[in-house]
Amino acid sequence: MHDLIVIGAGPAGMQAALTASDHGLSVLILDEQPKPGGQIYRNIEGASAQDLEILGDDYRKGLPLAQAVRAKVQDGSIRYISNAMVWQVTDEREVGYSVGGQAHLTAAPRIVLATGAMERPFPVEGWTLPGVMTAGAAQTMLKSSGLAAEGAVFAGSGPLLALIVYQYVKAGVPVAALLDTTPANGFGRALPHLPGALRRAGMLWKGWRWLARIKRAGVPIVENVTDLKLVGDDAVSGVSYRCDGGGWQTIETRHTLLHQGVVPNVNLSMAAGLEHDWDGRQLCWRPRVDRWRAGSVPGISVAGDGAGIEGAAAAHLTGAIAALGVAHGLGRFDGNARDRLAAPLFKALNRESAIRPFLDAWFEPAAQFRTPASPSTIVCRCEELTAGAIEQAIAEGGTGPNQLKAFCRAGMGPCQGRFCGLTVQAMIAEKTGKPPETVGYYRLRPPIKPVPLRELAAMKVEFPEAPDTGGPDDGASATHG
Repeated sequence: MHDLIVIGAGPAGMQAALTASDHGLSVLILDEQPKPGGQIYRNIEGASAQDLEILGDDYRKGLPLAQAVRAKVQDGSIRYISNAMVWQVTDEREVGYSVGGQAHLTAAPRIVLATGAMERPFPVEGWTLPGVMTAGAAQTMLKSSGLAAEGAVFAGSGPLLALIVYQYVKAGVPVAALLDTTPANGFGRALPHLPGALRRAGMLWKGWRWLARIKRAGVPIVENVTDLKLVGDDAVSGVSYRCDGGGWQTIETRHTLLHQGVVPNVNLSMAAGLEHDWDGRQLCWRPRVDRWRAGSVPGISVAGDGAGIEGAAAAHLTGAIAALGVAHGLGRFDGNARDRLAAPLFKALNRESAIRPFLDAWFEPAAQFRTPASPSTIVCRCEELTAGAIEQAIAEGGTGPNQLKAFCRAGMGPCQGRFCGLTVQAMIAEKTGKPPETVGYYRLRPPIKPVPLRELAAMKVEFPEAPDTGGPDDGASATHG
């Protein structure tokens, strides 16, 4: 049995596995992707020189990390399983996953969840039409296979949206327009946090360079977009928008790419029973972790953007910090050694995190884009439930996300709320006047992804006996600081 199971092979997962292995732990990585890298460094091992030039220096930083993981896999220090869909983590650190139609159940004394982030739902009229994707999906196509949506309209806000348009421009892909939905008062709201952001002035300068390159390429940038809808019958044919309550204008396009920030992917951590808190700054739920990234369930830690959006560089650091906490908990070294090893990591993390309050305030999604403006807008894509149907269920007494399931099945589809959870929560808060943290979130249970019964019936059990459940006195206490 392995000492540590790392779920996810993005920057946090890879770094956690490497650090743990360096300190003598036997590590298993379960990765849903075919190669290490996660979303940020997707296909980094297969990227050509041209790809690296287009995707930039930040993307290139993932190559030595992936190569280090690959080297440890080859020498047997780390076991890596690709295309592994994890559908369960229990409070006894039992992990259920499937590969190629075969279900497995394994366990370890410690688990690090490095499930990363997902894009925030953007429930505008027409967002379910063919031809409409998230900007992150467009970046995935660019990284994985060099494909791009020519003549696309990008709509939304946030640094990632600007980065992807910049990458399109560098790749020579025509962009029809960038519709910026960032609230007009966003920068002013962020100004009190500017002193902290200046500690990472290079990141701010980088963003301004992206926008300057986009403008030089002749991409129209429309700011202060306050209303947005996608038009078309069988597929998207255009994007209609207006600014500050003015008249509607339409841009014809066959491709629309939406984005309004990312949020922690918490489905697995919630289903595993970890306690979560509402983050009013980032408008999302995040697992409650201590400074060593340990969660409320003994033996389970969360690293990277899955514990709060901080970016790739911070994900590297939190992966290493989580691994040091795990190694200490398993007795590889004492607390003094752990603290000494972690001191430079915490120093670097404080510097990396200093810019987040500024960015979170600047690019906070406008309220009208977090809840649908039209009652005909689809909210729950799995069950094809409109905003009007959900509003009616709220009016009939479904004043909590889990109550709402009984009224209209919102959140009961295969995605288990990934596409609708935050929207439904925001709608209930809006209609009832309750704070979002009081409204709560869906109660998630394993399996968090669909698993055929035939797979469960033929499941391979990969541990000889029930794993030790540990406890607060074994160095893995989830005391929250």
